[in-house]
Amino acid sequence: MREPRLVLILGDQLSDDIAALREADPARDVVVMAEVQAETDYVAHHPRKIVFLFSAMRKFAAHLREAGWQVRYTTLDDPENTQSISGELLRAAEATGASEAIGTEPGEFRLISALEDGPIPVHLFPDDRFLCSHAEFETWADGRRELRMEWFYRDMRRRTGLMMEGGHPAGGRWNYDHDNRRPPKTGLDAPEPLRFAPDATVEAVTELVRARFGNRYGSLDDFWFATDADGARRALAHFVERSLPEFGAYQDAMVKGAPFMFHAVLSVYMNAGLLGWREVCEAAERAWKDGAVPINAAEGFIRQIIGWREYVRGVYFLQGPDYTSRNALGHNRDLPDFYWSAETDMACIAECVSATMREAYAHHIQRLMVTGNFALLAGLDPHQVHEWYLIVYADAYEWVESPNVIGMSQFADGGVVASKPYVSGGNYINRMSDYCRHCSYSVTTKSGEGACPFNLLYWHFLDRHRDRFQPNTRMRRIYAAWDRMDEDHRANVLAEAAEILAKLDAGERV
Repeated sequence: MREPRLVLILGDQLSDDIAALREADPARDVVVMAEVQAETDYVAHHPRKIVFLFSAMRKFAAHLREAGWQVRYTTLDDPENTQSISGELLRAAEATGASEAIGTEPGEFRLISALEDGPIPVHLFPDDRFLCSHAEFETWADGRRELRMEWFYRDMRRRTGLMMEGGHPAGGRWNYDHDNRRPPKTGLDAPEPLRFAPDATVEAVTELVRARFGNRYGSLDDFWFATDADGARRALAHFVERSLPEFGAYQDAMVKGAPFMFHAVLSVYMNAGLLGWREVCEAAERAWKDGAVPINAAEGFIRQIIGWREYVRGVYFLQGPDYTSRNALGHNRDLPDFYWSAETDMACIAECVSATMREAYAHHIQRLMVTGNFALLAGLDPHQVHEWYLIVYADAYEWVESPNVIGMSQFADGGVVASKPYVSGGNYINRMSDYCRHCSYSVTTKSGEGACPFNLLYWHFLDRHRDRFQPNTRMRRIYAAWDRMDEDHRANVLAEAAEILAKLDAGERV
């Protein structure tokens, strides 16, 4: 009998087709899975995310045992738990006589380094659950002056054949975003994502997590995520039938009390491995072919997966381990307390942060154009912003979160991801939501008493970064509009914005 090997399965690798399992022999090798504090505490993850992952891990371990695998599983409260992945590999090696391990490449440089420097050799196979490999993305990026997602996305469409007709995009257009920017109409009723009642496994994990992490940011009440692949597939079918038909038109819309709108909330399952990109995209394509979903909805949804999701992963690994420390704009203001408490007079921020505290989720416009937009306008330290997003969202892993925050949201990478900063005043939020109707500030007031902080900080941001952004052809008109304003008005706007920033620095309510 050959010496057994250890087969490491991480909490976001809960897939039967993960590379390490394909390379292993169930008659010889031992699967190692572990709930460890090194992973719950490198940032203080939302307790709802921890409950989701530990519950899904326990169920996946049971699934592997039923399939004939020998699984060595360590729970968080095991008194022998070393509380690190490397420590649990070493303990498993001592118990089984294994001298080596295999695994699938993690999605964070932090954990890759920990495994490479660990006490036993670990051979990491590429994570081929994704459409585009590191090498393929590097080849695509080589020699390009700009790494624009749209061109990458078109290549992925050609490669997969999704929504393609005779080598051309279905309907004659690659992108239907023009049809996907409707504000919410009065009485718009968006269906909820499919909710799952906690079973015995989830209840046991919830009790453990509440005892260990109950004082952290975020609520554990009314936990409803699916925690196995069958549930995730039911959630996918529910989304395609109930929400996808209107997803395209209203994907940028925001409504008070409706944090999900028509969004899928499938990223939680996909990023943990319970759903794969192909089955998700093919379900959307099939609904379009069957006439149940309009082309703009199916295309917009598929673009988020084989376009944006694959693209940001490529950027993360291409840019390297220092990516999260980049700060091209030199922003260094501390994250305000209201990101943790939702205690602010800005209704949009209060709504999005409150929902995040409850659900460990917010959709992409809430993240980009509300909490992210304010962070950029106010000059918050991008690394603190990055860590906040990594902490608070159940779908956040560094490979997907950091390019979205460091690149897209905060422009801290200097333009690798975005060609210009994604900033706006209050008008955008007012157009795409009903938040401003419930606000203490007036979105139509440009300066003076009750002026919306987004309006004031927008011009302050553009003014202080004028040398960098005025040459951008997409921003020249904005600067021209600023220059046409009355000089006294401009001075008042800048002075009032400075007052808001001073309040932030002093910890005063804004």
